[in-house]
Amino acid sequence: MIEKVIWKYELVATDSQELIMPKGACVLTVQTQNNTPCLWALVDPQAEKESRIFETFGTGHPVCCASDMQRNYIGTYQKLGGALVFHVFESK
Repeated sequence: MIEKVIWKYELVATDSQELIMPKGACVLTVQTQNNTPCLWALVDPQAEKESRIFETFGTGHPVCCASDMQRNYIGTYQKLGGALVFHVFESK
């Protein structure tokens, strides 16, 4: 039986960020914890690792939508009491 656990990854408010995660990791949510944006994923800690790319866009900022780009929406988080709102996508 494969036992999975939930891991937390801290995010930065940057255009693109690479996270090294176990293969098959299932992203659960994005929220802030102690004012730090974090992503939680259900993972098999024994699985081989892979690189995954996450992009963050602020509300009102341009999002490149080239025909060859694919993104999956992950979630939205707020900073500074809601003064800043960011939206996280995974690039495919």
